[in-house]
Amino acid sequence: MRVVIQRVKQSSVTVNGEKVASIEKGLMILLGIEPADTSADVDYLCGKAARLRIFDDENGVMNKSVCDVGGELLVVSQFTLFAQTSRGNRPSYIRAARPEIAIPLYEEFVQKIESASGITPQTGQFGAMMDVELINDGPVTIIIDSKMKEF
Repeated sequence: MRVVIQRVKQSSVTVNGEKVASIEKGLMILLGIEPADTSADVDYLCGKAARLRIFDDENGVMNKSVCDVGGELLVVSQFTLFAQTSRGNRPSYIRAARPEIAIPLYEEFVQKIESASGITPQTGQFGAMMDVELINDGPVTIIIDSKMKEF
C-alpha cells in the first residue's frame, strides 16, 4: 500500500461536473493499493498519516500533525501509484489491486484514518474519473509505502 500525502491549503474532488468533496487546510491523501495489501498495511499508513508532523508550530518548524492544527483530510484512491514503467513508454497497472480487493481496503483506510486522527475524512469516488484540485502548501509532499518501512 502506498500513499502520497500532500499538505494543502485547500483541495477538492469533482466527478461529472459535481464537487463531491472539499477541504481547507489539511492533508490530501492519494491511496494506492496492491493485491498483497492487508489490514496491517492500512493500520501502519493510517497511524503514520495521522501523526505525521508536517505542519508548522509557533516557531515555523514542522512539528505539528494534522490533528494538532485542526486540519481536514481528503482521501482519494489512485491505482496509478502502482504503475510499472520499466518497459516501454506505456505504464502497466498490473501491480494495482482489482476492485474486489481494493474497495474493501480503501473503505477500511477511510474508517481507520478517522479513528487514528479523530477527523472525519472527505473522499473521492472510488473508480470514477475525478478532477482533483489542490493548492499544495509549501509544497510539502510525502510518499510512504507500507512495504518499505523506514526505521
